[in-house]
Amino acid sequence: MALKTGREYQQSIEKLALEAHVMGRTETQLGDHGLVQPSRAAVAVTYDGAHAEDAATRALFRVHSPLCKEEVNRFTHLHRSTDDLVKKVTMQRYCGHTTGCCFQRCVGMDAANAVYSTTFDCDAACGTDYHARFNAYWTMIQKDDLVVDGAMTDPKGDRGKRPKDQKDPDLFLRVVDRKPEGVVVCGAKLHQTGMLNAHEVLVMPTMGMREGEADWAICFAVPTNTPGIRYIYGRQTSDTRKLETPSLDMGNPRYGGQEVMTVFDHVFVPHERIFLNGELPYSGRLVERFAAYHRQSYGGCKVGVGDVLIGATALIARMNGVAQASHIKDKLVEMIHLNETLFACGIACSAMGHATAAGNFEIDMLLANVCKLNVTRFPYELARLATDIAGGLLGTMPSAHDLEDPVTGPYIKKYLAAAEGADPVDRIKVLRLIENLVAGSGAVAYLIESMHGAGPPMAQRIMIGRQGGLEEKMARVRTLLKIP
Repeated sequence: MALKTGREYQQSIEKLALEAHVMGRTETQLGDHGLVQPSRAAVAVTYDGAHAEDAATRALFRVHSPLCKEEVNRFTHLHRSTDDLVKKVTMQRYCGHTTGCCFQRCVGMDAANAVYSTTFDCDAACGTDYHARFNAYWTMIQKDDLVVDGAMTDPKGDRGKRPKDQKDPDLFLRVVDRKPEGVVVCGAKLHQTGMLNAHEVLVMPTMGMREGEADWAICFAVPTNTPGIRYIYGRQTSDTRKLETPSLDMGNPRYGGQEVMTVFDHVFVPHERIFLNGELPYSGRLVERFAAYHRQSYGGCKVGVGDVLIGATALIARMNGVAQASHIKDKLVEMIHLNETLFACGIACSAMGHATAAGNFEIDMLLANVCKLNVTRFPYELARLATDIAGGLLGTMPSAHDLEDPVTGPYIKKYLAAAEGADPVDRIKVLRLIENLVAGSGAVAYLIESMHGAGPPMAQRIMIGRQGGLEEKMARVRTLLKIP
């Protein structure tokens, strides 16, 4: 059994010796880099949860896997029941409210469950052996307790053109050479959350492929330190505050997120690591299943971060001396209502899940899309209400350097005093945390990702339209009214 601790995880990632281009420089000591370290610490929380003193928490993170016949971290689990699906969302909420940010391990879990059932279906129809390959691969992931980054989103180039019609065919990741022992791929995957904190990358097509696009219908996995892969670190609002001391202006002084452009420059993939290779109908099925699993995830992780924002907003209201005002109470109730509605959607699509032909469990796709469509709206409203309650200081506070200055510090503490018993420095800390989530680096995961992660709003609307059962609803009306 290899249920790693957070410390053991960090040590294992360091052994990969990953390199990345960060703000114009090639960085090799990523574990010590101020921009990377907070995101790596957030991933470590997903490991430490399996070793928590509280038995209920350990039960969320630990589960017996029939695949490897051992107890594994739930982030590597293939769901075997609706209870597994519910516990997944509950675990994600725990991680969100513990870190106050994206903890980066959900995409690999969602990709694995989608690939597992899709390879089974493909083998049954096409006589391939992808499912056995994936089982062997994922058994290794479970036994070694690894982080897998799921990579789906291609640059796409001209959105009005298909992959085969692009001026540069590499704008969708593709096979450029086929060898007896494997394939060579070129392309890029954008918006890769936590890529530099992962041991493996599981690559999927970004859309359903059509006739003539077999080279783009490729699914595979390789280690993140595979030759030919380049990492370009993404900028985030106020991200260089992570490099400053003192750390008060960071807002979230312990944890953070990470987004990476990942380039595949003639990367070799051996046959045993390939799980789809030109089977066109199954590229779309894989995309649809992965998207649904990941839309379910947002009913947990974003709710957990919402818990942090609600708590900080309630605390700043108390520090400001307005906690008893009726309109403040009403706004806080609205924040709770919106956040719990998101959680309810995540739990609902889980509880209404069903077994796939492969044996793992899939969520109710309609409700998963309803969940994610709400996520594209509600966090923005929570952020608006938090900004309203917190006040204008969110945008005008002096820096931590001025707070420590012997001349300006006393003035700041004097004039930023509020309710009796509320320390001015503590008040600044809470305001900085709210700022981080609504306008700083934390807003990348909480707001921008809520809009575009797992697909933008129109993607959910399309799926809701397909799965909403309008014909069945009309038939029921005909039956009720005795209309032929």
